[in-house]
Amino acid sequence: MSEQNKACAKRMFDAWNARDLDVFDELIADDAIDHDPQNPFAEIHGPDGLKRQAQMYLDAFSDQRFLVNEQIAEGDFVTTRWTGTGTNDGELMGMPATGKSAVVAGVTINRFRDGKIIESWASWDTLGMMQQLGVVPSAHSATT
Repeated sequence: MSEQNKACAKRMFDAWNARDLDVFDELIADDAIDHDPQNPFAEIHGPDGLKRQAQMYLDAFSDQRFLVNEQIAEGDFVTTRWTGTGTNDGELMGMPATGKSAVVAGVTINRFRDGKIIESWASWDTLGMMQQLGVVPSAHSATT
């Protein structure tokens, strides 16, 4: 089952990359919960919440891509370490486009039930992305 769950988790990233968000209906349970604190649509359970989140980022980064770096599965859980890239060429949550590119590292943990994602947690470098986009100043060394 672990290999099937890993394939399902990877397929979610592949569908996002392909801009084929309807695939989420096949991968995510209708009552799935997303615990990502950066997701403004987390209160919308099931595939519709992820579709709205994905579309928001695709509108803000039209060339956005995910690379799945590695996956680890145990029991009903799959952990995926990923890298996201993109150029901010559209509005993001009220922030105007910066025209700058960003590379972001993250980890997503999915819990599966009956072959579908039922629960998700994500942790990713939001601050680093905002610094790369020039929205937040970069940290300076304490020795300077």
